[in-house]
Amino acid sequence: MKNIAFYIASRYLLSKKGSTAVTFITWLAVGAMTVAVAAMFVIISVFSGLEVFNQNLISNLHADLTIKSTSGKNIEDVDKIKTILKKNTEIENFSRIIEEKVYLNYNGKGDIGYLRGVDSSYIKVNPIDKTIFFGKYPSFEYSNEVIMEHSLEMRLSIPVDTLNNFATVFMPKSGVGIINKEEDIYNKKNILVTGIFPGNDQLNNYIIAPIELSEELLNLPKNSAYQIVIKLKNPEKIDQVKKDLTSSIGKGIEIKTKQEENAAFWKMINTEKLFIYLIFALVIFITTFNLAGAIIILQLDKKQQAKSLVSLGFPLSHLRKTYFYTGVLIVVLGVISGLFLGTALCLFQIKTEFFKAIETLPFPVRIVAENYLTVAATASLFGISISWFFSKISKDYITKN
Repeated sequence: MKNIAFYIASRYLLSKKGSTAVTFITWLAVGAMTVAVAAMFVIISVFSGLEVFNQNLISNLHADLTIKSTSGKNIEDVDKIKTILKKNTEIENFSRIIEEKVYLNYNGKGDIGYLRGVDSSYIKVNPIDKTIFFGKYPSFEYSNEVIMEHSLEMRLSIPVDTLNNFATVFMPKSGVGIINKEEDIYNKKNILVTGIFPGNDQLNNYIIAPIELSEELLNLPKNSAYQIVIKLKNPEKIDQVKKDLTSSIGKGIEIKTKQEENAAFWKMINTEKLFIYLIFALVIFITTFNLAGAIIILQLDKKQQAKSLVSLGFPLSHLRKTYFYTGVLIVVLGVISGLFLGTALCLFQIKTEFFKAIETLPFPVRIVAENYLTVAATASLFGISISWFFSKISKDYITKN
């Protein structure tokens, strides 16, 4: 009986219906499901691409592991920590960092920026030198050579790599007492901009300079550090390396992974992805009411045939299964065709980069198996539920005039 119910359902779907309206509504349900599934797959694939895109954006800001002090800004006993890091075979490179907010002035123009002092090993941990599109990375021969984020440099109109034009960076002094002269308020130093790098939400208004410049402006001793950033040979072992370093270094420090350093950022991305998923899940749910309409119209159109089947001994439960299987077949056809259409659109974007977020940035797209499962499961859940609910016809509906 089950096979007969499925056979009849397949004939209802594939054969010519009793009326043009039934045929139109049935294939309208298939088309609506196809479009909704394709749209959801494309949007989720774009968010998968955005995740990789954002990972690349912040890769030059945060290392695999970051060591900070828990009792203040300055890390104590930096030499001891450096010795421990050198002995760890899983660590490829590490670098000291001192970062503070500063005031910049050039030719009467002023702005607030972030001075990140780094040592010469920094580019082995975070290769920001590869992003420089104009000028060059500091040679570290002089402490006042810096690279600057593009928008900050544009606002101040600072010439690049010109020995006749220096900007001035001001660092406020901490302490108490009466201010008698200018030097009591801040330390200042002339800087030479040797290169420009592009900014983003994580790197806007940044200046990358030799760590000696930060030490001079903050009156810190040599070999100071606010952070120590670490690059691993194998990032997959990050949890084990973090555990080993925490036990070796002891108290007074905290070690964070790249994901932990950007916890708020990734929470925002995941929240946006969840809301987009819920919105398109609602779209698919609304779309399935086309499926409900198709099942109801099919029941009305085939009422006389259904009455004949029941009179011949065809169980009512299997007649219900016939309508249920018809709905399931519409869902399966819509999901498969929608996934094919969504995949084709994604491949088109990957190959041509036709659709752009801005003039120079195409929408990133990433096709992963998880997206197929998510979209297919969501559409199938709603579609099968609607098919089951609207296939529950009563015996009175069949037998009454």
